[in-house]
Amino acid sequence: MNTPQKGARAASSRANQDKKSFREQVGALKNLPKFFRLIWETSRSMTIGNLLLRLVKSAIPLAMLYVGKLIIDEVIGLIDVSGERDLSFLWMLVAAELGLAVLSDIINRGITLLDSLLGDLFSNRTSVQLIEHAARLDLAQFEDATFYDKLERARRQTITRVVLMSQVLSQLQDMVTIGFLAVGLIAFNPWLILILLVAVIPSFLGETHFNERTYSLSRSWTPERRELDYLRYIGASDETAKEIKTFNLSGFLASRFKELSDRYYALNKSLIVRRAVWGSALSSLGTLAYYGAYIFILFQTVAGAITVGTLTFLAGSFSNMRGLLQGIMTRFSQIAESALYLQDLFDFLELKPQITPPVNPLQIPRPIQEGFTFEDVGFKYHNSEKWAVRHLSFHLRAGEKLALVGENGAGKTTLVKLLARLYEPTEGRILLDGIDLREYDLNDLRHQVGIIFQDYVRFQMTASDNIAIGQISNISDRDRIQGSAQKSLADPVIQRLPDGYEQVLGKRFNKGVELSGGEWQKVALARAYMRDAQLLILDEPTSALDARAEHEVFLRFSELIAGKTAVLISHRFSTVRMADRILFLEQGQLKELGSHEELLAQNGKYAELFTLQAKGYL
Repeated sequence: MNTPQKGARAASSRANQDKKSFREQVGALKNLPKFFRLIWETSRSMTIGNLLLRLVKSAIPLAMLYVGKLIIDEVIGLIDVSGERDLSFLWMLVAAELGLAVLSDIINRGITLLDSLLGDLFSNRTSVQLIEHAARLDLAQFEDATFYDKLERARRQTITRVVLMSQVLSQLQDMVTIGFLAVGLIAFNPWLILILLVAVIPSFLGETHFNERTYSLSRSWTPERRELDYLRYIGASDETAKEIKTFNLSGFLASRFKELSDRYYALNKSLIVRRAVWGSALSSLGTLAYYGAYIFILFQTVAGAITVGTLTFLAGSFSNMRGLLQGIMTRFSQIAESALYLQDLFDFLELKPQITPPVNPLQIPRPIQEGFTFEDVGFKYHNSEKWAVRHLSFHLRAGEKLALVGENGAGKTTLVKLLARLYEPTEGRILLDGIDLREYDLNDLRHQVGIIFQDYVRFQMTASDNIAIGQISNISDRDRIQGSAQKSLADPVIQRLPDGYEQVLGKRFNKGVELSGGEWQKVALARAYMRDAQLLILDEPTSALDARAEHEVFLRFSELIAGKTAVLISHRFSTVRMADRILFLEQGQLKELGSHEELLAQNGKYAELFTLQAKGYL
């Protein structure tokens, strides 16, 4: 475990590496066209409606200020009139201002409505896109911590970046409004525009600097945030509750979470305090500049150069423009920051899998004639110098049942993942009917391989859905689902549940029912029977069963897959002896290969371990 000092230094180092200059922040705006292309594709009608409403809204402030100017000038004019006064024009102006106020409120609500609906649709669409893209990436990529950092940052963007759409559209709206208001100020005195810029630029530069620091801190702490999320999860989860209580881990987990979260809080506190201090100072400069311009306008009014109505118009225009410009400057920095974060989503979506189908893929032979051949196959994991398996050369004949045996870490699971092309060999090649596995259509290969791992997923879904996952296209085929459950011996288990096949499994959701380890494994095994595959792989999925129950499951499995190719992994030698041949792995290399009787006759490592295990049952 890293010490707090090491962790702080590591985070600081990453923060320096992730530090973004102002030019890089501006450069990140190149992500906005791609972002709005996604929004446009999400709903063209809502996007157009949003833009039109904002365009109308941008003209309303100038119209209201001008109507207000006319009202004040009209009132002052009426005060100087002796005798009967005609108030019709005044009431018409008041009615116009009221109409503009009501219209402004309606448009605001319309914009909020469209922002909310479009934001939800965009979030849903990008979440689906993220799920679909993640499914196309390689299994080996998911086993890399750096990849998980990218995935975590991308996942956050599907939700947190929705506000970026509203920010950019508001930015465009305010810029149009400023264009309207600037006409009046320039006509009166162009120097007011210069004063206005002086009032807002210092605040803008300050916000830009601190947004950059916030981004750097957030990005550099991605691994630590993932650890915090993990600690928060395991500290209060039904899956870990037994171990937490048994080993009294709550204090340890809480202490570790507090240590990590306090370090992040200290760094973030320092940043936000400095931001508040500098922000207040720079904002005060802007306020002084504004009141300098305001005093100038007052002098002009007192001197009779402009009317009181013009005073209110100019003061209102200047005040509104100052607020809008300050908002634009601040929002620009926020948009640039959001665009930096948005790059995380696009970076993830641009990741390419290493395992790709050929230009003209071949279909898997139906039926497979010769089987699979490993030719000097080796594989090692990313950033690892150790070979998981190496120099593997053997032939898995069509229709053969092959058992893989070896101690933990011998490479058994790696071998079957290579066979299913979840991994690509680092060296050597795998042939199917004499043709390199890489020449075949990847989706067709996956369809022809049914595999159940030891660490299968316990989906918190109905029993029916849990089984249908094995061949999701047949999710509505109840006969096939129930037939698969009968083959795996899961049917009696499911029939006893309150809602049968519609019973939600697991305790995560309301009215869910938890199964025992052995019952879950029978449900998982049913997935293998759901798939009409030519190659079936069982990677120790029955480890929670006792020896007799496992032997029964494998015996039934052997009978039901007659004529199909199968690979079985088990630590129980009494079970694997029913295979046609047994492949013994040691430290990633093929040690022995043959039938149970042949390996016993060799009196090698397999025979030694078989004898030791047999003694355990005496």
